[in-house]
Amino acid sequence: MADATASFKDVPELFEVELGEALTARTESLSTFRELGPPDLCHIVKSTGRTGQRDIGSYHFVSGVDASSSASLAAYINSLTYSIEDNSAWFSKSTAWKVRNGCYCCFNAFSRVDIRVDVKIPGGVVAYVVDLRGERHEATPEIWQETYLSALLRAILYSDDPTYWLEAYRKLDPITTIEGELRFLQAAEALFMKGWQVGSDPEIQVATVVSNHLTAGVMKYFSSSGRCQPAANLFEKLAAREPEIASLLARSYIGMNEEVKAVQIMSAAMKHTPHSYTLLHVQSDFLRSKGRSDWALKLAKEAVNCAPSEFVTWEKLTELYIDTKDYESALLTLNSCPMFTFNGRDAHRTLVPAKVHLPFQRQIGDILPEKTKSEDDVADPALLRLPASGLRGTWARAYSLLTRLVSDIGWDELLKTRSVVFVMEEEYRMQKAQADIQKVVTSHSAQDVNENAAVIHEDGSVTAGNATLADDDASTRGMSSPLSESESKPEFENGLNVSAIPIIRVSSESDTEREIAESTRNGIAEQDEQSMTLEKPVQAAAGEEPEPSQVSNSYQEAFSFTNKRLCERWLDNLFMVLYEDLRVWTIFRAEVAHFKTQHVAYRKTGIEWEILGDLGMRLHHKEEAKEAYQRCLDTSRYSQKPWAKLLEMYADEGDITRTIQAAIRVAAYQYADYTEMTYPTLIARCFFKLGQIHGHAKISFTLLSMGLPDPILKIMDSYLQYGKTFKVEGYDF
Repeated sequence: MADATASFKDVPELFEVELGEALTARTESLSTFRELGPPDLCHIVKSTGRTGQRDIGSYHFVSGVDASSSASLAAYINSLTYSIEDNSAWFSKSTAWKVRNGCYCCFNAFSRVDIRVDVKIPGGVVAYVVDLRGERHEATPEIWQETYLSALLRAILYSDDPTYWLEAYRKLDPITTIEGELRFLQAAEALFMKGWQVGSDPEIQVATVVSNHLTAGVMKYFSSSGRCQPAANLFEKLAAREPEIASLLARSYIGMNEEVKAVQIMSAAMKHTPHSYTLLHVQSDFLRSKGRSDWALKLAKEAVNCAPSEFVTWEKLTELYIDTKDYESALLTLNSCPMFTFNGRDAHRTLVPAKVHLPFQRQIGDILPEKTKSEDDVADPALLRLPASGLRGTWARAYSLLTRLVSDIGWDELLKTRSVVFVMEEEYRMQKAQADIQKVVTSHSAQDVNENAAVIHEDGSVTAGNATLADDDASTRGMSSPLSESESKPEFENGLNVSAIPIIRVSSESDTEREIAESTRNGIAEQDEQSMTLEKPVQAAAGEEPEPSQVSNSYQEAFSFTNKRLCERWLDNLFMVLYEDLRVWTIFRAEVAHFKTQHVAYRKTGIEWEILGDLGMRLHHKEEAKEAYQRCLDTSRYSQKPWAKLLEMYADEGDITRTIQAAIRVAAYQYADYTEMTYPTLIARCFFKLGQIHGHAKISFTLLSMGLPDPILKIMDSYLQYGKTFKVEGYDF
């Protein structure tokens, strides 16, 4: 176990149990990295230099370090030697620890290899490549260029992803100068045609030249600050080689408010690539922004024809059907969306550390609440079990469309629309029962007319009717026999109809099926007055999976629902998820109204207010969600989320003072989690959004008027300094 003098002053660390186990675990995990790879790993070995004293190993994760050469990575390791605690004195008995060597690991997402730099202090620097089998190779200039771009894309795309969290993860600014940005653009241009190799967002099934992490990183970096000119210059060069890149070029020009130029580019590109769904989507979005959703709808339909296996094309068509208030078509289109298994970001294998060292950032962290578990971290199990918060990827996007539908037309109207376009389970059973009865009546009447008539069987054999009637009634098809007693009577347990309570499965990989089923049962058993006003959705016919022979026979017999479709099982499950959200929200709003009429304070814990705020955002009740987040701030809960959500809301409203107040807290939380980067971050985006309206000077003067401590003022001013360096809109007024 390491003592306090072996720790860094301001860098998080995880100390190893066995020396070198972090490097071994990373080598073994290389084959599991599917896309961009995990953040860089920096492994340090410390020694006292005394014989008999065991060396200790520690590591931390980092992004934003310049990975263009072995010298830049070695410089980062060398900088850590100045961060080690130096508590020794001439009269001290403690032994001084020093960094003996270090290893920096950076994953190359293009060639699927890990580049490593070993640094010995004092000594030399050795750079080499480790492939998926753990074998060493020499690092070439091409490998270094790919590694440099991979590291930049991870720093940009992982910068403010709330779902991606690692302990001891340090985030630094990836690009700090104009020259650094030019190098980024040059590397992106050189490797652009290989961009599909790094993968794409989980909503994209097949990564292409224009839909991948490289294009997403470029667009995020430049569009978040409203500086689309460099991106347009890059795409202008590349569009000459690949016409499909015109969609990205047009999007960049629209971001620059050069709409005429963008329309000309789209018009010319359609002659070369008329079947590019990304180009059709850019045109559709442009028409939609101009209020011509009817025209945009035609383009969205064409995009579906061009790429029917992509989720985003069906999603866009559903959105436009909702815009045009064609809710039946919207529900049918949503039902047709192809759903993909969600694969999260690549991550390291979790190791149990011998010790965790997370130094406290005193300069800004004093304004935060204590990071200890309290009563504000305890919530009602019914709130914790809400399944919607666990949706990811295409499932979350589809659920967002469903909540938009219910926001537009209401729950009752949505259920009516659902019953109009989909075959309900009760309808299916009634239709099948009628067909069974009809067949029984027909067979009995035929027997009365001619008891000895010959019967021709399916296998071609002919027998007397009275001799085979019993056998036919006992046919394994079961179509001509009435329902047995066990089939006709639903199962009851504790007074509840068990068969009427479906188990909700959010996805095939979901591990919350049991919890969802329990919450559904509890919701029915509670019988709250408020929840009684919300009609529970009946299960669609897709909820039952009859045998293939039964399905085909039922259709052959008399299935009259020629104008209806079967609801996909995943959509049926999302309706139940939506019902749970609406039930909890209805109870919550009824309780709030009741307490207001009684003039009594309505109390919840911090985490409960946070969950209710998230619930309000999901259901598009922005003002109520805002109120819930504000109530969460009155508690002692240690959480960044309510401040981050309010920061976005205040920035959208153009409220400078409140935006800055929220930004200070968000910055404090970020620095407490070792996010020492300025851009691209949520705070930078919100500041630049305000700067386009009010100018950066007004933001700067507002900061000065608040009388903030110097360390906090310096951090907040760094966002405006970035705007000044890169000439973000509003920096000069």
